[in-house]
Amino acid sequence: MKKNHPFHLVTKSPWPIITSINLMSTLLGVVMWTTKKELSMMLLSTMMLTLSSTIWWRDVVRESTFQGYHTKMVTKSIKIGMILFITSEVMFFFSFFWSFFHSSISPSIELGLNWPPKSIKPFNPMEVPLLNTIILLSSGVSVTWSHQSIMSNKLKKSFNSLMITIILGIYFTILQKWEYEQASFTMADSIYGATFFLSTGFHGLHVIVGTIFLMVCVNRMKNLHFSKNHHLGFELASWYWHFVDVVWLVLYLMIYWWSK
Repeated sequence: MKKNHPFHLVTKSPWPIITSINLMSTLLGVVMWTTKKELSMMLLSTMMLTLSSTIWWRDVVRESTFQGYHTKMVTKSIKIGMILFITSEVMFFFSFFWSFFHSSISPSIELGLNWPPKSIKPFNPMEVPLLNTIILLSSGVSVTWSHQSIMSNKLKKSFNSLMITIILGIYFTILQKWEYEQASFTMADSIYGATFFLSTGFHGLHVIVGTIFLMVCVNRMKNLHFSKNHHLGFELASWYWHFVDVVWLVLYLMIYWWSK
């Protein structure tokens, strides 16, 4: 690569391909765990995935914060990559929403021509689901507050509001776990149970990932890695969190409110 190229400072990393392989192994491990009750592959691959992701993240932090390799061109490319990633996530959730919407509009004879199926007792959308909606919307406000604070060079306010966001994210996860425990149906109960637990479960997983993302940002903020003009990692984390918020709003309207 030519020395005058805007990307020449960023070293080639082996971690993307290694992390991809570990992710595939983790998914295969989950399949083996659910079908053959074999847990060893899932545990080993999950440990390797966590290790490779952590080292990859460490290298990116070093390049951006201490080595100054993230030029404007590199930063722009990272933002484009994040936009493409979020777009793929939108398509991912759209498939679940479409499956749920299609079945609700035209329930098959196997469902008793009724939606939700007669044996299914859906959750009341005005109880825990509404509380979770308020929690996530509030977390969206607090993460925006944090982002605006850091852009105004008010690091303490940014740190405090980001901590509020993390606490709300953890609270959301706890409430969703409690809701699952109260469910009168399972994932095996028709298309309703399958799409309900797939869509809400994957969203819950995204909330957990987003919370970890924000925890890393809090740690970096504590170590003064961010400034008014240099906080790309936190900006991308806020994008991801807002995406999680929007998905939950659609999920609440379709999965909870529409079914009621």
